[in-house]
Amino acid sequence: MTRRRALALAAAVALTSAAAGYAVRRWWLGASDTEAAQLDTQALFAARLANLSGGTDTLETWRGRVLVVNFWATWCPPCREEIPVFIGMQKRLGARGLQFIGIAIDRPDPVRAFQREYGMNYPILIGGIETMDLLRATGNKAGVLPYTLIVDKAGRLTARKLGVLKESQLEAILEPLF
Repeated sequence: MTRRRALALAAAVALTSAAAGYAVRRWWLGASDTEAAQLDTQALFAARLANLSGGTDTLETWRGRVLVVNFWATWCPPCREEIPVFIGMQKRLGARGLQFIGIAIDRPDPVRAFQREYGMNYPILIGGIETMDLLRATGNKAGVLPYTLIVDKAGRLTARKLGVLKESQLEAILEPLF
């Protein structure tokens, strides 16, 4: 085999591998960020979730506000990292129409203790195993935590983030929505 032919073969294998990796990533993570706006939020707004008072709520309660819906758990280190940022942003931007909603994939007692310890200043709902279907319906096929959805005042999903959401990233997403 000539050197030129070997290089061409190596390039073809590399391109094929890259394309396959990209395809697997898209399948694993769900829709791309640009497709996030096309995902249906109907399931998100209709889901009935327990609150920490013993009742149930739906996200319909907060429709008309810019929503940051964060799926998290008390045992999740990346979740613990971003929650103080959310607390600060709720305090700063709540009057402008921003509403954080935490959906804990956890049991109520540890969530209550966590809420008190961290001083969480936004509503916390409790999601059970059935909440994994809600994660998938909104584009998180892998069930990764933390997972954050940004919904505009009209109820459209405008962005989503698997993993830790940094304050600067969130501010850039939110500013055009006010």
